[in-house]
Amino acid sequence: MRFFTGWFTRHPVRLVPMGFAATIAATTVLLWLPISQATDSGTRLIDALYTATSAVTVTGLITLDTSSHWTVFAEAVLMVAMQIGGLGIMASAAFLGLVVSKRLGLRSRLMAQAETNRAINMGDVRGVLSRAVLVMASVETVTAAFLAGRFHLEYGFSRPEAIWQGAFHSISSFNSGGFSLFANSLENFENDPWIIVPIIASSIIGGLGMPVLYELARRDWGRRKWTLHTKMTLTGTAILFVGGFVVFLAFEWSNPATLGPFAWHQKLLPALMQDVMLRSTGYNTIPVGEMHTHSVLVGVILMFIGGGSASTAGGIKVTTFFVLLWVIWSEIRGEPEASAFRTRLSDSVIRQAMSVALLYVAFIAAGAILIQMFEPHLRLHDILFEATSAGATVGQSTGITAALSDPSKVVSIVLMYGGRIGPVLLATSLAIRTRHRLYRYPEGRPLVG
Repeated sequence: MRFFTGWFTRHPVRLVPMGFAATIAATTVLLWLPISQATDSGTRLIDALYTATSAVTVTGLITLDTSSHWTVFAEAVLMVAMQIGGLGIMASAAFLGLVVSKRLGLRSRLMAQAETNRAINMGDVRGVLSRAVLVMASVETVTAAFLAGRFHLEYGFSRPEAIWQGAFHSISSFNSGGFSLFANSLENFENDPWIIVPIIASSIIGGLGMPVLYELARRDWGRRKWTLHTKMTLTGTAILFVGGFVVFLAFEWSNPATLGPFAWHQKLLPALMQDVMLRSTGYNTIPVGEMHTHSVLVGVILMFIGGGSASTAGGIKVTTFFVLLWVIWSEIRGEPEASAFRTRLSDSVIRQAMSVALLYVAFIAAGAILIQMFEPHLRLHDILFEATSAGATVGQSTGITAALSDPSKVVSIVLMYGGRIGPVLLATSLAIRTRHRLYRYPEGRPLVG
């Protein structure tokens, strides 16, 4: 027992995959129960496991229609799974311990710190958790109120049904869950700002990450006092927000299957929705499978980048991507060191960013290759989009998810699981294993390019 305690205390990040696996297993069992089945056909184990993995990893890919296949009990299970998975298994456990005991011990702080990519100091863990949960509860409540009111007053839902729909979609949007109780996601509301705008806002806030939310919630709020992480996350998010919107608007402007039939002012909200959802939640208001191929490839890039570190969004994270961009820009300008916002980027951060990005490329590429082997009849860009959506835990699909064979579903499950815990494990492990060498090897200059 003492050995296990020491092993855990030294490397608490090892419990992260165990926590997610246990939660996925419990969710699978609950979804497999007869009380979860809304039809007489039942649920195959592979589909229950797929849905559970998608919910806990806050992905949103589905092989069964959520609105018709699952009962209200199963929908509640999915909602709880998304809430726990969005906050983080270890962070959730640490917060519950804080609520029960009114204090946060060393183990709980280590557990929570492991899932925030060590972006916060040990002493800040309690404050980060408390304020993150406060922001989560506030945003979800406000979003649910907007959605419930709109569903009831405009679309004729009964009051209980409107409240349930509002609560489910608010939790799903903030936690980047991507699950919807409508068969075609949110395509019926593509130009309803009272539905779409709250979901966009909730998704953006949830995709910023715990450390950023903590800094923005401080009393001594101010740009000059922000850390480099917060500056990079907010700047990168703004650039991707505007850039993705412009690209999708231009690429899909005349596509008769997506934005083409709308008046010019009606094209704006669906394009903005698609841009935001590809980096976080995974809802869609236009048929993704009908987008142009070049739009699909842009979507692959946005999904690969993802949201903020220690957030509910997936991908390699905004800061990782922009660290690499700053390194490239510094190299082009011939500068001896890479810097951002008048701050030098450490060599260890640059190496970690390169490691995360390259391993993520290899991980998703391997998944796409395997799915292509099992599904040779599918188009390559559809498979690449599907694999990236699973590995980046986004949840959008061009429509091939339900038609995947069992081996492809297993690959997708591995992609979702690895995509959720992989960046956390890799970034934290790299930080933990950093060591100083008392000697240096001779310098070499191999040809590059």
